[in-house]
Amino acid sequence: MNALNYFLFQIFPYIALAVFAIGCWARFDHGAYTWRTGSSQLLSSKWMRLGSNWFHIGILAILGGHFVGLLTPHAVYEPFISSAQKQLVAMVVGGIFGLMCFIGMSILLVRRISNARVRAAGSGRDLLVLVLLYAQLILGMCSIIVSADHMDGSQMVKLGEWAQHIVTFRGGAADYVADAHWIYKAHISLGLFLILITPFTRLVHVWSIPLGYLTRPYQIVRCRQAPLDYNGR
Repeated sequence: MNALNYFLFQIFPYIALAVFAIGCWARFDHGAYTWRTGSSQLLSSKWMRLGSNWFHIGILAILGGHFVGLLTPHAVYEPFISSAQKQLVAMVVGGIFGLMCFIGMSILLVRRISNARVRAAGSGRDLLVLVLLYAQLILGMCSIIVSADHMDGSQMVKLGEWAQHIVTFRGGAADYVADAHWIYKAHISLGLFLILITPFTRLVHVWSIPLGYLTRPYQIVRCRQAPLDYNGR
């Protein structure tokens, strides 16, 4: 178990991040035309807007919260908020946006399975990614319940130390999650696996932030001139 813990939380993160970075670069360089979301909105718009909006709002907020919460050193926020208070904020905010994401993803998953046109146009890989994201979200929601058993914030500090040790290439990261609840370990492991497979799925579109649209010039649209008739009119 110690060897497995060391591999999953000390070595595997770097494997996942390396495959993610190199794989995304290689796909963009050699398969740019496959770099797309594969949207099925044209096939059926029913429930698409509601499900997609709720899903994207929820998941973007969750990812932002994870990024700030895990990678901000404890010493930075300690003068302003305690670990226990930070955990409570994370549980409340994460619960709200997690519920939004869950509702949106449930709509999208049911739509993809029940709508014959959407199901036929998609692939097994698309469905697998959606199921894995769904499972990851459920694990995250369950971690909120587990966190309610220890409101002192100590476990959140350990998870933050693990993430900060990984991104700064320091050893001993696996020790911070060795005694963590299996829900946390499963949530981290599945998250790393999703990072690993991103270059081979349509999840690569997370890189496609259309910042160019903010500075692009206006499009000039003119009416097409009707052809003249035989009388020159």
